[in-house]
Amino acid sequence: MKMRHFLLVSMVCTLVACANNPHDPYEPYNRTMFKVNDALDTAILAPTARGYNKVVPKPVRSGVTNVFDNLKDVVSFGSNVLRLDVEKASTDFVRVGFNTVFGLGGLLPMADLAQIPNNKNTLGDTFASWGWKNSNYFVMPLSGPSTVRDSLGGAVTTVYSPQGALISNNGVLAGVTALNVVDSRAKYIGLTDTMKDAAPDKYAYTRDFYMRYRAKQTGGKYGLTDDEEVDIDDLMNDTENASATENTPETPEINGEKVTE
Repeated sequence: MKMRHFLLVSMVCTLVACANNPHDPYEPYNRTMFKVNDALDTAILAPTARGYNKVVPKPVRSGVTNVFDNLKDVVSFGSNVLRLDVEKASTDFVRVGFNTVFGLGGLLPMADLAQIPNNKNTLGDTFASWGWKNSNYFVMPLSGPSTVRDSLGGAVTTVYSPQGALISNNGVLAGVTALNVVDSRAKYIGLTDTMKDAAPDKYAYTRDFYMRYRAKQTGGKYGLTDDEEVDIDDLMNDTENASATENTPETPEINGEKVTE
């Protein structure tokens, strides 16, 4: 589905859904936090991410992304162990070992070059596999769109993060965390620029886009009927191509999962 078709469908669904959305019972709080996050992003994070894309050479950015990607495989390994998925947990373990040993600590994506499957499951995905497939929308301070389920999973992952286990110095850990935030934001610049003027209600548009994507990942239901179902993968590819001139680096990720054709 092309971008214009999606925007038309999204605008209609947004105008209908924003009046009474059963998946958004915390809407007053969510809208307030969305405004706070948006203001901070406009004033600080987005300009920093643009500068990062402009100043830091792409090979260096790719190396940074690959290191954090390798750490996400560690999280994915733990998540797949909890869901008793031996095959995916084994694959995650092999990916981490391959990238760490042969990829210089994760700087080089050797597991991808070896075509080892990339699972990137989160604790939120594990909760979904246990039956919590649908969850209410929840805007996290600073980090943005989420659900109650994913926020809980993210909180546990933050407390027991691979970075925290490897880095004991709080100052260094804070710097690494900040770099991860900037690197992640830099990958979304083209996508968010495409979306920012796409609907009269930016909050509802962002919510519906995120919730449809997570519903597709977890097997849940949100918003559109089967006849109106949107191919989110096509949309992400359309927006990536449309924003290529904005120096957008690697393929965007949502919740650790790369969006590919």
